[in-house]
Amino acid sequence: MTIPDLQKRKAEGRKIVMVTAYDALFTRIVEEAGLDVLLVGDSLGVVVQGKKDTLSVTMEDMLYHTKLVAGAAQHSLVIADMPFLSYQVSVEEAVRNAGRLLQAGAAAVKLEGGAAVVDRVEAMTRFGIPVMGHLGMTPQSVHKYGGYKVQGKGVEQAEQLLADARALEAAGAFALVLEAMPAKLAAKITQTLSIPTIGIGAGPDCDGQVLVLYDLLGLFDQFIPKFVKPYAHLKADALQALRRYREEVEQGKFPTDSESYH
Repeated sequence: MTIPDLQKRKAEGRKIVMVTAYDALFTRIVEEAGLDVLLVGDSLGVVVQGKKDTLSVTMEDMLYHTKLVAGAAQHSLVIADMPFLSYQVSVEEAVRNAGRLLQAGAAAVKLEGGAAVVDRVEAMTRFGIPVMGHLGMTPQSVHKYGGYKVQGKGVEQAEQLLADARALEAAGAFALVLEAMPAKLAAKITQTLSIPTIGIGAGPDCDGQVLVLYDLLGLFDQFIPKFVKPYAHLKADALQALRRYREEVEQGKFPTDSESYH
């Protein structure tokens, strides 16, 4: 899967399927399932590191997990999130850190924001670094919004998001993630742009969809956004297996002769 492949999908009306991944094992499982795009998301701060938000995720964290995913990926397009403060300080830092993520194996980077990051997107794409934008509820701005809240409900904010989307496309972004916004607004942005949109809590009319892997599999249940649909309940399965293991060890039922060497 390549970036031109994704853009061709939009032209053909074929949906793009994207999910987060953070390690080699799940990367292999996701690829076996035939998904198109693997996002090494800074969401790892919450679902892997156990933090309350993504703000503490560092470049070193992202480089490490990008290497794990990219090293195992054979078919899917690998995109790495740019963590907080890796691109906000200056254009030069943004280009350098994006380049480091490509050196770690990513095919592209993703960064949050609209007009404020247009110069970063222009600089990166000028040097051959593919960039995916991210608009709507941008988790790195959680304190600004006062929590994880739907964006673009009002007319003025919706018009600003549409303007930001156009600006990111003009700056060279090859696709946009649209998170937690009214479905009609996401549909309008999708119809307006020539680049693909990937929705997460943005309705069915985007060119593709993305979910956090641990949400999709039912592993993470500390909070479940409205837009999440668990397709499995692996936490419950894991708890059942671990409790059986504990009981069998305590009762002397494991290991048996078949699990022992002679």
